[in-house]
Amino acid sequence: MEHPGGVVTYQSPLLRSLGVVHAFSTRIGGHSPPPFNSMNLGNPTGCDVQDENANLEENYRRLMNAIGAAPMLRAWVKQVHGRSVELLEREPEGEYGETLEAEIRDRFCGQISADAIVTSVPNVLLTVRIADCVPILIASRDGKIVAAIHAGWRGVVGDVVGKAVRGMREAGAPADGLVAAIGPCISLEHFEVGPEVAEEFVRQGLGHAVQSFPDKNPHIDLQASVKALLGRTGVTQIDGNDLCTFRDADTFYSHRRDNGITGRMAAVIGIPAERAC
Repeated sequence: MEHPGGVVTYQSPLLRSLGVVHAFSTRIGGHSPPPFNSMNLGNPTGCDVQDENANLEENYRRLMNAIGAAPMLRAWVKQVHGRSVELLEREPEGEYGETLEAEIRDRFCGQISADAIVTSVPNVLLTVRIADCVPILIASRDGKIVAAIHAGWRGVVGDVVGKAVRGMREAGAPADGLVAAIGPCISLEHFEVGPEVAEEFVRQGLGHAVQSFPDKNPHIDLQASVKALLGRTGVTQIDGNDLCTFRDADTFYSHRRDNGITGRMAAVIGIPAERAC
C-alpha cells in the first residue's frame, strides 16, 4: 500500500477484513540518512554505526500516521531471538497509581526480554522489529485479541509461534478463531545455514523446510516453517507472501545482505479504541 507522504507498507487482506490496525513496514518513505535510508525503525545491535533516535521517532510517527494509528500507544520488547511471550494486560484505572501510559512506559518500551507480545487492550500498537527474521501478526476473528511475533531461526525451532497462540487462547481467544499473516523475511534461496541448524529443524519436525545439497550448506524456508507451526496450533487462515528481505534491497533492510550495518522494518498490530466496548 502506498500512503500519503510516501510511506509504503504491506498489509494482510485477512487481517484487514477483521478491522484491526496493522502493517508490515518497508524502508520506503522515511527520514533516515544512508546507510539507514529511509524508513528505519530500529538500530543494529552491537554495531558502531547507529541511526539517530530522533530519526527513529520521526519514522514511527510517519508510519503510525500512515496506517491510522497516530492516537495509539506503541509497545515493544527487547528481542532476544528466543521464545518468551509477554502478555500486556490492563490493570483497573488508578490501581497502584498507574495509567495505561505509565504501564507501557515502565514495562513495554524495550525493558522486557521477549520475542512476542499478546494483548486484548485497545489503543495499543504492538511492535516487533525485523531485518531478515520472520514477523507474524495474529488476531482473533472478533478483532479483540492480537499478537505480534518476531521469529528468528532459534525462535522458530523453539516454537515461539505456538507459545504465542497459546497465550492468545489463555487471554480468551477462541480455539478455532485465529487469523494470521506472515510478513516479509529472508527467503529459502538466500537463507543458507550450517548443518547443525538444519539438523535442529529436522529434529523439530520441520524437515520439509530444509533444502539439502550434495556440495554446499543447506537452506531453510522460514516461511514454510512458520506456516507448519501455525497449522499445528489449528490456525489455518494464513496470509503469506513471495517477498524476500535479502533479494528486494530497494524495499527491505537485510542484516545478512548488508553485513549487519542496516536498519529495521517493523510489524505492528493493534485493536482500535472503538473495540473497547
